[in-house]
Amino acid sequence: MTLRQLRYVTKITECGSMTEAARQLYISQPSLSAAIKELEDELGIEIFRRTPKGITLTPDGTEFLSYVRQITEQTDLLEQRYMHKKPARRLLRISTQHYAFAVNAFVNMIKSLSTDEYELTLRETRTYEIIEDVADFRSELGILYLSAFNEKVLRNMFKEKELVFTPLFEAAPHVFVSADHPLAGRDEIDISELDDYPLLVFEQGNFNSFYFFEEVLATEPHKKRIMVSDRATLFNLLIGLGGYTTCTGVLNRNLNGDNIVAVRLRTDERMLVGYITSERSTLGGAAARFLEELKRLIAEDGFEVLS
Repeated sequence: MTLRQLRYVTKITECGSMTEAARQLYISQPSLSAAIKELEDELGIEIFRRTPKGITLTPDGTEFLSYVRQITEQTDLLEQRYMHKKPARRLLRISTQHYAFAVNAFVNMIKSLSTDEYELTLRETRTYEIIEDVADFRSELGILYLSAFNEKVLRNMFKEKELVFTPLFEAAPHVFVSADHPLAGRDEIDISELDDYPLLVFEQGNFNSFYFFEEVLATEPHKKRIMVSDRATLFNLLIGLGGYTTCTGVLNRNLNGDNIVAVRLRTDERMLVGYITSERSTLGGAAARFLEELKRLIAEDGFEVLS
């Protein structure tokens, strides 16, 4: 077992593809496959499993990777200290539901990095994919919410995939509407008052279960419903069609401007926003810095930070 082989394992996990990992490592795919096969034979375990969707870690591979990352991070620190090597590129991968505050925290975290090079990924994606990304170590952490409706189902998934949910803050549901919407000036809106307006929700792909919806109360009957795949399209439809979506009420005007406003929804429902991590890994420095910035922004918006 060599340090080079351990770095190969990390790169393949990051890429989710043997071909892409070989390209980034500047070696041939057969050479990379042979190195991994040699490592697997030496350890007596299967690290990766090939599927139609690409390369995934096996349960043994997941456990092995948690040790690999500890070794490679400490090796990088030793090389910087005693061999005067340039600091390694900062790597961070985050998966999240469509939250502007997560994007804002990501921006601020990048500005605080003390390095000229970095390789970062922010995936605004579907709920099921957030869970899979963290479980398969494609992301260090994932941001999503729990409610009375989805909590039991999602917590069972977290337990099955050895994930830990850490709460960040609790929010009363709001709706996002255009600043020109007839209900925009209200202090509070009842869900029945929105019946004639289109509800905009993020589509969840093949796992389009109500339990994975990002929008609280999305299971309530609605005469008009539009599925979208990204936040920019959703906001354009809010403005163009007079639609609405349910949300935490946290709206970052630096990113979204003044065209969208949040109005509290009259309901006893609550949204517990938090993040998931793997039980088998520890967060790197960039991830920890991102969480610090995220908590700072949450507190600035008047919410109590729960962790």
